[in-house]
Amino acid sequence: MELKDVIPDDLPKIGKTTLTSLAIVMVVAFVALFALGFWPRHQRVKEREAMAREIQDQKPVVQVVQPKTAGQPVELTLPADVRAYATTALYARITGYLAFSKVDIHDHVKKGDLLAVISAPDADADLRQAEANLDQAKATVNQQQTNYELAEATYQRYKGLIATHGVTLQQLDQYRSAMEQAKATLIAAKANVQSSVATVERLRTLTAFEQIIAPFDGVITARTYDPGALISASNIGPGQELFNIAADDWLRVFVNVPQAYSTLLTFDAPVALVLERNFPGHKFEGWLTRSASVLDPVTRTLRTELDFKNDDPAYRILPGMYGQAIFSLKREHPALTIPTSALLFEADGKQVAVVGSDNKIHFQKITPGSDFGTDIEVLSGLQGDEQIVSNPGEKLSEGVEVSVVAEHD
Repeated sequence: MELKDVIPDDLPKIGKTTLTSLAIVMVVAFVALFALGFWPRHQRVKEREAMAREIQDQKPVVQVVQPKTAGQPVELTLPADVRAYATTALYARITGYLAFSKVDIHDHVKKGDLLAVISAPDADADLRQAEANLDQAKATVNQQQTNYELAEATYQRYKGLIATHGVTLQQLDQYRSAMEQAKATLIAAKANVQSSVATVERLRTLTAFEQIIAPFDGVITARTYDPGALISASNIGPGQELFNIAADDWLRVFVNVPQAYSTLLTFDAPVALVLERNFPGHKFEGWLTRSASVLDPVTRTLRTELDFKNDDPAYRILPGMYGQAIFSLKREHPALTIPTSALLFEADGKQVAVVGSDNKIHFQKITPGSDFGTDIEVLSGLQGDEQIVSNPGEKLSEGVEVSVVAEHD
């Protein structure tokens, strides 16, 4: 089938007017669609550009503070390790069986209180035997003392008969020898008494360890054995003690003070202790009592001890807690301090952002000193009347005009 057979020959012809009208309609539709898509987008672009110009023209808002004179005490906060004022492990000094125990963990005891009793029948028997031997030795001394006195009296009596030839020299020598022998026997008996006394005293001291006595006021923190357990005096390793006792009415708090502040410490000065995890917002008052007097060569810190009285039932501190000690330090020569957040670390040194009288930013180099945690000392670079940006951001640059807001303390 040919194409002329498919398409009829009598189709109407499209006129030029119709084609022109169709073209005009298509152009108008295209323009309308273009306007509908372009105009809103154009408006949004203009609004963003206007907003960008407005933001660009807006002045950055900064908070400022003035340097403080550090003539008044400056707070230094350091980690603190809380310990009991005294703590010790009580071991057995005699071998036997634990007869009974009068205390358990968490029990508070006084110095001299009986904590437990060890039954040591072997040591008790040895003591009784030694006491009997001592009594026998004393009786022997009394007998030998009598023998010596009799021998001495006999010798002296016969010695007086020499002038009248009532006794021969040989007989007198025999009486003197008997006296000296009696004296030697008496000395040996007395030495035996002294040895027996020492034995008795040693055994009495040993058997005295059958009673376990509290060495100081404190709380029982560990109890290892139950009644009936075999206790050996040779068991002195970790975990083999009878009891652990800790004096917790007073506490020692250990703080490692960095070298920069070690010379600023004052003994008997008040120190605060903060235990935020346990007692938020509460400060305990104590004193700086002693230090190691030498710096650790590895950490370059000074080991210091603080004393705290632990007598408040509502805020009872447990030895072993971890907190923060707050020192109030004074310097002989007043210095300026600024917030540590105001410090900028640049390639050419440490700087701060200063707002001038024209409200423009100027970066000032400084020489920092001691770091007190939230504040840092400034040794040079500031006069004290500058307005320091407390927390400068990345948008600040030299000469930028800013809006100033004073920071509230």
